Amino acid sequence: MEYLDFELPIKELEDQLDKCTIIGQESDVDVSNTCKQIEKKLEETKKTIYKNLTAWQRVQLSRHPSRPYTMDHINALAEGTFLELFGDRGFKDDKAMVGGLAKIGGQSFMIVGQQKGYNTKTRQYRNFGMANPEGYRKALRLMKMAEKFGIPVVTLVDTPGAYPGLEAEERGQGEAIARNIFEMVRLKTPIITVIVGEGASGGALGIGVGDKVYMLENTWYSVISPESCSSILWRSWEYKEQAAEALKLTSYDMKKQNLIDDIIPEPLGGAHYDRATTFESVKEYILKGYNELKDLSTEELVAQRMDKYSKMGEFKE
Repeated sequence: MEYLDFELPIKELEDQLDKCTIIGQESDVDVSNTCKQIEKKLEETKKTIYKNLTAWQRVQLSRHPSRPYTMDHINALAEGTFLELFGDRGFKDDKAMVGGLAKIGGQSFMIVGQQKGYNTKTRQYRNFGMANPEGYRKALRLMKMAEKFGIPVVTLVDTPGAYPGLEAEERGQGEAIARNIFEMVRLKTPIITVIVGEGASGGALGIGVGDKVYMLENTWYSVISPESCSSILWRSWEYKEQAAEALKLTSYDMKKQNLIDDIIPEPLGGAHYDRATTFESVKEYILKGYNELKDLSTEELVAQRMDKYSKMGEFKE
């Protein structure tokens, strides 16, 4: 297990518990009471830390190297039924954007999402989860296919942003994202979006327009990352914690502003502490969202989606 800086008190207690257990196993000394006291203190420490996370700490958890990525969710949700589809039929296949057909709870879905890598080699292969224009065009191709056959769409968002390279701009990165938003707003099939990690900028919005938008508890969704915001306002990354607070990017902030529909709870410590429970929660919310949408006519579905996004940003003094 890898620990973040604010999790070091937990690591110390877990190390103490391990030593206590070893002493009990290797000697005749009764350390059961001591171990119980450490366990109790460990549980209290976990609750204290994870129930009072700052915005920046949630950003750190969303990037935890052990956190389940999009393909982990797909493999768990689809239970072996996932059929991956490739290419945008225009340029090439983008490995940062994955998609295909799958069954979740017996219902067919078209699943689209950004995939990061697990190590140096796969991170380069997946371009760190930053899709090029062909990735967004592939996503749109799959969503239009789902519309044609009346299949609901599930999008899983986890990206530090769309790829900002020169070649991406030359191939129309901005146009590809804008086209996706335009087409998704009027797509004639239900769309359920889940933020499973980072939801940064237009890279997230390119597959983030949904009838139901959910966020896992320790994720973030914002127009800009805290580091980039800090570098623009203060010319330094040192103020990223202040930027994270100011951006109001956590799942609770998003729910409070009515920008998402619900928060999917995570196990104590984050999604990586209990993957099975996390996957089951995501599955439950996807099916719940679909059941709320499946009986709507195409006209009602599109009208509700347009109305939902038209109301965003309204406020009263």
